[in-house]
Amino acid sequence: MSKLFPLVSWGQGTNVYEMNTRQYTAEGNFQALLPHIPRLKEMGVEIIWMMPVTPISLKGRLGTLGSYYACSNYTTINPEYGDENDFRQLVNAVHSLGMKIIIDWVANHTGQDHEWTQSHPEYYEKDAQGNFVEKNGWIDVVDLDYSNMDMRNAMITSMKFWVDHFDIDGFRCDMAHLVPISFWQSARTECDKSKPLFWMAECDDNQYLDVFDANYAWRWMHATNDMSKSSNTDLSPIYPLLNEDLQLLPDACKLWFTSNHDENSWNGSEYEKYGRLAKTWAVFATLFPGIPLIYSGQELPNLKRLAFFEKDQIEWTQEKPKLHEFYKSLLELRKSNTCFHTDIHCKILNTNSPYILAFKLQQGNDQVIVLLNFSQDQTQIANITGEQLEGHYQSLFSGLQYKFQTDEQFEIDPTGYLVYVRSD
Repeated sequence: MSKLFPLVSWGQGTNVYEMNTRQYTAEGNFQALLPHIPRLKEMGVEIIWMMPVTPISLKGRLGTLGSYYACSNYTTINPEYGDENDFRQLVNAVHSLGMKIIIDWVANHTGQDHEWTQSHPEYYEKDAQGNFVEKNGWIDVVDLDYSNMDMRNAMITSMKFWVDHFDIDGFRCDMAHLVPISFWQSARTECDKSKPLFWMAECDDNQYLDVFDANYAWRWMHATNDMSKSSNTDLSPIYPLLNEDLQLLPDACKLWFTSNHDENSWNGSEYEKYGRLAKTWAVFATLFPGIPLIYSGQELPNLKRLAFFEKDQIEWTQEKPKLHEFYKSLLELRKSNTCFHTDIHCKILNTNSPYILAFKLQQGNDQVIVLLNFSQDQTQIANITGEQLEGHYQSLFSGLQYKFQTDEQFEIDPTGYLVYVRSD
């Protein structure tokens, strides 16, 4: 990996919240999102990722409302969500609270009746008979041809439109590995001329981190899904992945998540996948070096699969979401503690328990210790020796104070999580 672009200053120690406009409210539009923005700010959210805001193709549409990722025009607003003024108002509301907003960008394919299919059919891949094609089994879209330089330039112009006209702060790039990295390098070079942007790739190919600031921890996620099927989780498959991902720091990093729009709709909510370990994995995903992602409704928590092609509203109540304070504690720690900022030092600790994942974060005098028990039915004892833990610590969740010695023993309940922050 050879990082070609610097990370924006506000990207250090940040977090991302994925916004599903269709399902977030009964109205399913930008205006209805506005009352939620202050709540998300108070929870500690820093970057809001908007799922695609562009209109959805009618031809080949799946279900009643279609896939968010079957775009019919790259430079207009989905009328179901509102108009340009509505979107600009949302961007301004986010910015007014010191937060950032990025949009989903689908560069590999378009919907079947995208305007380019008529005005520029040469922009698309075709079979021997001259028909549009799609190579990945997504029957509602058609693939673009990245050997066509005019198409590349038109795509970059479309991306710059959103930066220049709406002042967005970056892009989450859908299925980024299906698009040549040379295109992304050109796109970032041009778009960053307008303002420094944050770039996030949906892929687990670390070569793409030459251009992107973060990419998906897909291999980790698949490994945790497999582990969750056992009553006593064997953590051994994930250690090589974690050690490999730590080598990416500080120039680039992984995006950690227990849910997102695909995971929720197709594989189940985090509670369906992880059961009682959902919060345990959430603590890991929020505090392990990298960038945590929270999906719409996880703070409730949302326990259902949201339909992908139909209206299926998240069931908010008048009360503050049950896990609001849980996520707030974690996100505020990331914001306030230098262990999560530049030059992150993280060491995975040996605890002599096959079910405990423990790691220590350190930056100068700041130190954070995280211990997670992935046994669903057994209390575990973590013995940590020779790790220079001496000092006074405060429990993140209980607020209790502790004085640790060089050698310490920790008792952790089934599915439990302990987070200690050095306080002296």
